Amino acid sequence: MKKNRRPLVLANWKMNMQPEDVAPYLDVILPEVEKDEDADVAVAGQNLYLAQMVQQSKGSRLAIAAQDAHWEDKGAFTGETSPKALKAIGVSYVMIGHFERRKLFNETDERVNLKTKAALKNGLKPIVDLDEDLSAYDGQALDQVELGQLKKALDGISEEEMQNVAIAYEPTWAIGSGEAASAEQAEQSAALIRASLANLYNQDLADQTRILYGGSVNTDNAASFFKQEDIDGILVGKAALNPQTFLDLIDIAQQG
Repeated sequence: MKKNRRPLVLANWKMNMQPEDVAPYLDVILPEVEKDEDADVAVAGQNLYLAQMVQQSKGSRLAIAAQDAHWEDKGAFTGETSPKALKAIGVSYVMIGHFERRKLFNETDERVNLKTKAALKNGLKPIVDLDEDLSAYDGQALDQVELGQLKKALDGISEEEMQNVAIAYEPTWAIGSGEAASAEQAEQSAALIRASLANLYNQDLADQTRILYGGSVNTDNAASFFKQEDIDGILVGKAALNPQTFLDLIDIAQQG
């Protein structure tokens, strides 16, 4: 295991699955997830399914994730979701700053920071997504790397709070395209993120933080990502809509 970092495999259903699809999907994966002691597994569904998902998976090793949350616990924010309410129903993780949120819904780095702080305050584990073009940092000495999105997202977040934060990198061109980054490209990006964490905090914290790759991950390429030193997990979209394929990806994660 890479410096004691457990693999994390996260299925992001996005705005997919109809109500009748949720229970059968979980029925397929729950018995198998119980056997998966060498990886953490989470599924992110639409908000209207989360309570059902938490209830069905209660007592299991499966964690339930939200795809977004507001930066306030309550208030006049029609259509938004309270992080306090997510925690109250048993949600464990929350994705923040996903590429689609940034592109389609004008999510800013400042809002990502506010949402990350709110999630941590409420005992949720944020998975902070970056889509910054890391090619701009090619050739830069690692001890000088300071990634803009990462610095803004984590502004004011303590080293202690960072124990519950994971970082996900999703190159914009790879999401939903069917064309993933090569394992080498993804590793270079993950190494830059880890170096930036070391410069923002310290090397020990950087070594403890899980970094996920997302963007057209499937059973053909997942193993190559897990072989990389700085990639600790995968964020899976389309391929995870099939429960058996998702289980195959979990098996790959455990094999390292």
